[in-house]
Amino acid sequence: MQAQSTIDFSQPAPNILHAAITGAWQIGSKLLSPATVLSRLEADSRITQLIIDTNELAAWDTTFLTFIRTITKECQNRDIGLEVQGLPEGVERLLHLASVVPEQKGVSPKKKHQPFIYVVGESAVLFVTSSLQMLSFIGEATLSFLNFLRGKARFRRIDLLLFIEECGADSLPIVTLISVLVGLILAFVGAVQLKLFGAQIYVANLVAIAMVREMGALMTGIIMAGRIGAAYAAQLGTMQVNEEIDALSTMGISPMEFLVLPRLFAMVLMMPLLTLYSDLLGMMGGAIVGVGMMDITLVQYITQTQATLDLTNISLGIAKSGIYAIIIALSGCMRGMQSGRSAAAVGEATTSAVVTAIVGIIVTDGIFAVLCDVLGI
Repeated sequence: MQAQSTIDFSQPAPNILHAAITGAWQIGSKLLSPATVLSRLEADSRITQLIIDTNELAAWDTTFLTFIRTITKECQNRDIGLEVQGLPEGVERLLHLASVVPEQKGVSPKKKHQPFIYVVGESAVLFVTSSLQMLSFIGEATLSFLNFLRGKARFRRIDLLLFIEECGADSLPIVTLISVLVGLILAFVGAVQLKLFGAQIYVANLVAIAMVREMGALMTGIIMAGRIGAAYAAQLGTMQVNEEIDALSTMGISPMEFLVLPRLFAMVLMMPLLTLYSDLLGMMGGAIVGVGMMDITLVQYITQTQATLDLTNISLGIAKSGIYAIIIALSGCMRGMQSGRSAAAVGEATTSAVVTAIVGIIVTDGIFAVLCDVLGI
């Protein structure tokens, strides 16, 4: 086998060009360009027929097919007759297949630049459609909850217990870590500023109020959105791909009652408890900084914390956590049930669930801040 491909030209007649191909026509060899043949055709306008002789071709791969297809197309454009001699059987079959199955145009269209008005309008339509779908899902969840209150909702109690374990006990390690660190950070940042005024003792007040009113519920909500909300979306999205949700509907079982309600109840039950747990650990983290880095005794820190906390602040944090729980559960379940029927769609639904839940949590927290300011809480 020769190390490279070669083409020997001859003209048995003034209007005929004979091209004999020898050697190996493979990617590992030195390949010739179709321009080698086309340049000879352009150089002599008398040529009306091209003969390609491949009897001496030693080896070939798909690059040889590309060469032949290119020469064939150019000969058709120039009204030059083409005769290919001695083609290997495999090449003939592949060329026949390529001619029988024509190239599909527009299979991979280039992305067109859309006008700004079109993009704005499309985004507005998508926003309205998404809002209507969200309201519809919330309405269906509300009706399912009313059926539960009437004792007509159907779901397995064992599923509820499993979801409670997933939302509660299984979430304790990550909530513990984040809460202690948040308490440490709040105490350290506050201590640096309060130390300038000789008011280090109020670090306990700062950490207690911040954890109970805001950070405890907020950080727990974000943790649960990333951990549980994403899990709900992935679970229901996979069931959508496997057509399990369609099977439930076919059997006359409401997917909202069987799939969404136990997840929603588990989240609403566990979220306030996790928030209280987060508040406690956050204040413990603040105590580590206050007692370890400042001239504050543990008794003084606990006394200041008790004097600062009241039932109103604690109730506000618990109320926030309950609403955050509803947002997280509904976001995860909604995106999961809206998922397409592919693996990529499940991933997109999971991402969308986390984003929706976190945005909902932040917006709700802002609304609470405004209401608390108006009501003087």
